[in-house]
Amino acid sequence: MTDADPGLFGPSSVTWQMHGDPMMWVAGVRALYFQALHPRAVRGVMQNSDFRRDAWGRLMRTANFVGTTTYGTTEAAERAGARVRRIHRMLTATDPDTGERYGIDEPELLLWVHCAEIDSYLHVLRRSGFPLTGIQADRYIAEHRAGARLVGLDPDAVPADRTELAAYFEKVRPELAAGREAREVDDFLLRPPTHPLLVPAREVLWRRVAQLAYASLPPYAQELYGRPAPAPAAVTRRLRAMGALLRCIPARLRWQLPPKHILRAMERLGPGARPAPYKLGR
Repeated sequence: MTDADPGLFGPSSVTWQMHGDPMMWVAGVRALYFQALHPRAVRGVMQNSDFRRDAWGRLMRTANFVGTTTYGTTEAAERAGARVRRIHRMLTATDPDTGERYGIDEPELLLWVHCAEIDSYLHVLRRSGFPLTGIQADRYIAEHRAGARLVGLDPDAVPADRTELAAYFEKVRPELAAGREAREVDDFLLRPPTHPLLVPAREVLWRRVAQLAYASLPPYAQELYGRPAPAPAAVTRRLRAMGALLRCIPARLRWQLPPKHILRAMERLGPGARPAPYKLGR
């Protein structure tokens, strides 16, 4: 037993168990594809960051934020959220067609990024074989209203279950499009710049991850991008196969990768804090 700070979610949460799964990386790539379909949101990213040359850095910073808010102390999570809000407040983007200048911390943009991310994590993990009931999926969505608060959203304005999340996507669909910026994200994810000696590995390994993440998008998102995807049953089989393969890698080995959020949480809270799918049924 320990009185150490469990953090924003704590070991009894669905989030704690889910975010330790290796398929979160595939889910993260799906989220990038999905988020890029909102023209105003992706424009804010492309106009305010060196995405083309530092996309890996952006991906790692996002992973670090998720790891900190999931497994770090409450203070660390609040600090990470404050840093994100501070940066967003300073940034604007310009609509090239109308000349309109807008803040990238507009609630509608933050909400889109949040919902596309949470949907991607939930969809990929469940479809790849992570054992999660409908009730637990709803709990996961509800838990992340706390995470939405960290980036500046009103938790009451954020979907609290699968029904509300589906209604949100139905409402926002007319605003989505695969514009120039989305095409640039798509091109990067398929062919990220790398050292010439690593190009074969990129083609064999990374492209499979990117293609699988793309194939797991909703059909309407694939239609916007205009690239075909395998039949849903085939995509599910591939997700389950990759999930089974990655989950064969010992968790302790996977968690050694920096910045080791899970191992630090277990040191703080004790070995009983180890994330594991079987704990969801308790």
